[in-house]
Amino acid sequence: MGLPIPFLFFWEMENGKLEIVDGSQRLRTLEEFVLGDLRLTELESLASLSGFRFADLPESRQRKIRNRSIRGIVLNEHADEQARFDMFERINTGSKVANKAEVRRGALTGPFMRMVIALAETSEMKDLAPVSPKQAKERELEELVTRFFAYGDGLDGYRDRPSEFIFQYVKRMNQEFDANPEKEEGYRQRFNDVMGFVKEIFPHGFRRAATGKATPRARFEAISIGSLLALQQQPQLRNNHPDVERWLGSQEFAAITGSDGANAVARLKARTGYVRDRLLEG
Repeated sequence: MGLPIPFLFFWEMENGKLEIVDGSQRLRTLEEFVLGDLRLTELESLASLSGFRFADLPESRQRKIRNRSIRGIVLNEHADEQARFDMFERINTGSKVANKAEVRRGALTGPFMRMVIALAETSEMKDLAPVSPKQAKERELEELVTRFFAYGDGLDGYRDRPSEFIFQYVKRMNQEFDANPEKEEGYRQRFNDVMGFVKEIFPHGFRRAATGKATPRARFEAISIGSLLALQQQPQLRNNHPDVERWLGSQEFAAITGSDGANAVARLKARTGYVRDRLLEG
């Protein structure tokens, strides 16, 4: 089409290697097309090439594609993770803005982030916390899993701005998992224990109703963190089968998990504490 490929952004690490800050999908797509077996789907602007693989193109066109240049900008080692996060946010301020989960995925790579991505893809998570196809593409399940761990580990330093708090948390956990790989098993077990408890005790998982196809964040936080806190106080709680239906559909619970001021630390503590206390009472 004669249009330039948008800039790639790299970060130069101390060992001289380059880490991709923005452009990973472009590079991987080109790699799969030119060197792999990627087949184009239905194209709007170049409809005649729909269904083509790179090998199907005339040799002259293949050469032109190989000769196409892509410009890149390299940030030096003095640009830390927060600077990369800020840069990635600014890059994605066009017609399609990357959400916080996508930004963290692009700016923070490491063993903890990989674990979050894997847990978000489990069938149990998808069943308990359904999201729309649009939300799934925007990594909403990864956002929910990350919030479960971040808030579950404590809210010290939380200042009513979840994106900054969660960013620093993921950065720290990547470092901790690097230093102590055995920690991952404990975090996976924590997640699985709570999801198993929610599946057994809460009739609709994190949904509002049996046929629900959405998972409000405030509701997910209340139930998941509240359950975690209750289980930490009484590990045998799962065997007691507490009755949740008497308060789960109440106006009080609906109000406490409403969206108004949902990210304020007082509201966050109130809704998680509410579920914890109701479970322990039961």
